[in-house]
Amino acid sequence: SFCNYSCSQKGDLKKHIQAVHEGSKPYKCPICDYSCSEKGSLRKHIGSVHEGKKPHKCSICDYSFSQKGDLKNHIQSVHEGNKPHKCSICDYSCSQKGSLRRRIESVHEGKKPHKCSICDYSYSRKGSLKNHIESVHEEKKQHKCSICDYSFSEKGSLRKHIKSVHEGKKPHKVSL
Repeated sequence: SFCNYSCSQKGDLKKHIQAVHEGSKPYKCPICDYSCSEKGSLRKHIGSVHEGKKPHKCSICDYSFSQKGDLKNHIQSVHEGNKPHKCSICDYSCSQKGSLRRRIESVHEGKKPHKCSICDYSYSRKGSLKNHIESVHEEKKQHKCSICDYSFSEKGSLRKHIKSVHEGKKPHKVSL
């Protein structure tokens, strides 16, 4: 396939070819099986995934991100509704081209290459499989409520719990 990447430095072109076209990922995480093509990406991975560093906070809601670009994308898509990448099969739209590609592969093409070795459940993303194994098979619930003794396997579930149980926010109402 054709690639339209261009750059001013010969070294950058070499890195692009190795990473994108040859799949070279020489930088390996010493903690998990993550690998990448750039040293800086590995540093960011360790900081965000293993050390929980998320210094980029959204000024509109309570979300925080490890990457400045992720915060920018969050604001554009969630708060500004900017979702230029539209699915040609259904009415889904999103802010990231890669997110649309992954969605088409998993939802419309049924590609779920990451299979659980315990129960044969499969996922389109490696991170989803990891979460599945930890929450279902290892019964890990690392997201603990600071107000009561409840704990959750997913951060989003903890957030929903705090909003509905402790803050009394229940936005979904029956309208007849």
